[in-house]
Amino acid sequence: MGLPVRKTEKRFSYADYQRWPDEERWELIDGVAYCMSPAPTSAHQALAGEFYWRIAAFLHGKPCRAFMAPFDVRLAEADATDEQIVNVVQPDIVVYCDTGKIDQRGGTAAPEWIIEVLSPSTAARDQREKLALYERFGVEDYWLVHPGDRLLTIYRRNESGRYGRGQVFDEEATVAAPNFPELNFSLMEIFSVLPESL
Repeated sequence: MGLPVRKTEKRFSYADYQRWPDEERWELIDGVAYCMSPAPTSAHQALAGEFYWRIAAFLHGKPCRAFMAPFDVRLAEADATDEQIVNVVQPDIVVYCDTGKIDQRGGTAAPEWIIEVLSPSTAARDQREKLALYERFGVEDYWLVHPGDRLLTIYRRNESGRYGRGQVFDEEATVAAPNFPELNFSLMEIFSVLPESL
């Protein structure tokens, strides 16, 4: 039997999270613990890997750094203690251009860019709770990859700090990375790693 989707109705902190077994993967959103099981599918991992290696290769030698899950991102007010941190997420890919926001345990604040590849078990949370969370903590760009539909939705913060309506791109599109217009992604090439039957 798999792990429950939520641990309990109790609220947890990052201090609690650190005491849980290493073989279990959880995220905290406003103190609610969500299970990250089951493990991602091969299609999910292929897409995440395709984005990651392209980004990491491009950023090599540049001040920004890319990380791939599992990588804890703690979202909290500055100087919050482990007991006060109630948001810890593990996005598929994160990009930090301020390396002062990285420590030995992961990210200490919002990255500039997050990519999530949707899975049936986490899609609703990625599109609702995490969308609101990333907007609230100032993630500049949030990309949602839809494997089944072969679509990419991009949320970008505007001058008022809001995402607004996401821009949807199909596999005919080529999209540029935030802050790096020379890093382009042909979605046809990206989605080519998926089996035809998906």
